[in-house]
Amino acid sequence: MILNTTWHHIRRSPFQSLTAILVIWMTFFFGSLFAFTSDGFNNVLKNFETKPEITIFLKDGLDKQTVESIQAELSSYPDIREIKFISKDKALDVFKELNKDNPLILQTVTASVLPASFEVSANDPKVLSQIAQNFTPKTNVVDEIIYQKDIINSLLNWTDIIRKTGLIVISSLSSIAFLLIFAIIGMKITNRKEEVNISRLLGATKKYVKTPFLLEGIFYGFFGSMFGMIFATALAIYFSSQINQFFLPITFVSLDYIYYLKIFLIEILLGSLMGLLASWFGVRRYIKY
Repeated sequence: MILNTTWHHIRRSPFQSLTAILVIWMTFFFGSLFAFTSDGFNNVLKNFETKPEITIFLKDGLDKQTVESIQAELSSYPDIREIKFISKDKALDVFKELNKDNPLILQTVTASVLPASFEVSANDPKVLSQIAQNFTPKTNVVDEIIYQKDIINSLLNWTDIIRKTGLIVISSLSSIAFLLIFAIIGMKITNRKEEVNISRLLGATKKYVKTPFLLEGIFYGFFGSMFGMIFATALAIYFSSQINQFFLPITFVSLDYIYYLKIFLIEILLGSLMGLLASWFGVRRYIKY
């Protein structure tokens, strides 16, 4: 009986119901996308943090003895995992592989314009920091140093910006959705004031009168969050191959269905709770007898 009454309320004002669901849909659609993006950047950060590396680009014209002495000095540091020397020819091969789809660029680049370099990886990031500090002043042999710490700091900044932006957007949309459901429930109660009065006079309890409106709020939250998550997940999976290809060898967009199921259940719960709270405040405000 109560479910029939709830469905009757929804059917009698379809545009209001659709508006409420769409606003909640937008909230959870963008919320899901921000969550996927944030998790993707976290995966990137973990990859850099677990594989600390520094690249030292050498000046042109260094003789073999100087290069070997640099390698010997790098080998003297503790906890070094690997030292890889990238010659000019090897750098050209790497460049060709990365730009194999751009033949015009390949025609303009030769081995002579690419610097030789050392790629050094270590088990302890503190060692790489020490190497960076010690080799930076050696401008006679070192052209540039790229330390992943700088990349990690940049990624942290981007992740922080995305999280703050997502928090602001989701908070704004959630507030709008909450107020909208509150207003819709309030209008429906006002429009059915006479029905509510008659029900109370016939002996209906306050709980019986309020329950259909509470269920209506849960309905909006449940289906709005469900559709939002479904669309966001479909979009993420559809573009996952292109995005993951760009971030290789890191998996930026997860393909684990358990991961999506967990987020789906959490968002369904949050959406239903949002609808319940908004409608609860509505009935509390407008049903006082």
